[in-house]
Amino acid sequence: MGPEWVAILALVALFVIGTVLPINMGALAYVAAWLVGMYSLHLSEKEILAGVSGDLILTLIGVTYLFAIAKNNGTVDLIVASAVRAVGGRVALIPWVMFAVTAVLTAIGAASPAACAIIGPIALGFAARYKINPLMMGMFVVHGAQGGGFSPISIYGTITNSVMEDAKLPSSELTVFLASLVVNLVMATILFILFGGRKLMDQRVDPNSPDHLTEDLHHGGATVTARGTGASAPTGTLARGVRRDQVLTLIAFVGVAVVALAFDRNIGFVAITAAVLLAILSPTEHKDAVKQVAWPTVLLVAGVSTYAAILTESGAPQFVGKWAAGLGAAVIGALVLCYVGGVVSAFASSTALLPVIIPIAVPLIGHGGISAGLFVAALAIASTIVDVSPFSTNGALMLANRPDTIAEPVYYKQILTYSVIVVVAGPLLVWAALVLPGW
Repeated sequence: MGPEWVAILALVALFVIGTVLPINMGALAYVAAWLVGMYSLHLSEKEILAGVSGDLILTLIGVTYLFAIAKNNGTVDLIVASAVRAVGGRVALIPWVMFAVTAVLTAIGAASPAACAIIGPIALGFAARYKINPLMMGMFVVHGAQGGGFSPISIYGTITNSVMEDAKLPSSELTVFLASLVVNLVMATILFILFGGRKLMDQRVDPNSPDHLTEDLHHGGATVTARGTGASAPTGTLARGVRRDQVLTLIAFVGVAVVALAFDRNIGFVAITAAVLLAILSPTEHKDAVKQVAWPTVLLVAGVSTYAAILTESGAPQFVGKWAAGLGAAVIGALVLCYVGGVVSAFASSTALLPVIIPIAVPLIGHGGISAGLFVAALAIASTIVDVSPFSTNGALMLANRPDTIAEPVYYKQILTYSVIVVVAGPLLVWAALVLPGW
């Protein structure tokens, strides 16, 4: 058996075990990288570890550290409360606010599950209070997270752009980001039309009454402690105004984006510098923020990126790419890979899948006449829109935070039905919209 087959079979085993058992897929990937690298490719351990991207790991640590500080000092709650008040009492706009806020959180560096965990309970609390369809509201949160998830400074975006750079593909940061945002906006619009969004347009609440917002934010657990008082103040009322550390955090987010994008500085160094400066200004408040860094995600990405390098070394991407291209046309191979990404990601980690599936697509891009940016965008979207599945973290979070107005078996069936539709139709539609026009 050739090394490419060994690497592919190990990859399949990795995803199966990581899906069936509650084991971090990054840890499994390290084991697979060591065994395949040592005994099939005959690499040294130093050569195996050379596949780890220090730049990518630093970026993950930096952006999630900065986001942890923003969550601790109430800046995230401030963003949510301000956005909800901005709708002026229009119930029909509340789902869109939840979409937008979740998109902003992932776009500035929050892990998709973290953003869904924060906004999901709040959004579903609003759904229960204002009789908004809970399936629509829950899926708005997930699609919002995926819509903002490929910004150049986000976790998904950083991973995708790093893998494209390593594969010597042309940079397409804005193409991937905007394509993901548009596709998820379209999905949200369809949900809004089909699940009663238009009926909500005539409903109004008093935007100046603190009771509405306070109760719903408490439902999601969103409260902050007023400095120096020891009292817990509902974030939604903003009774004590915006604090100095929250203003500084907002400035930090803007500064990170400007310095990293406009001056082309490493986003990891910039983000961790901003986080450290905020921690220095409020050391007591943020002493535990480093514990909230997405360490499981760091392990996941580090392990999977290491195995992705082993996969490339074995020749598996070229092998699969040639097979897909041999189906008759590269564009058909592209469709197959979109479905592979969608189906696998519905049960496994999208973060783990992206560093693996993009290198596999390189032969099709190089010899099939397919646009690199559009194809990678299609793969990225097909591999993440399926996170609505109740078997994925995001979908499971929506199920876990279901409102009391709907029974769990009913809500589970609704989410499962919707996710099956997305898995079946999503990759095909994304392929038709992005890959075919650029072929």
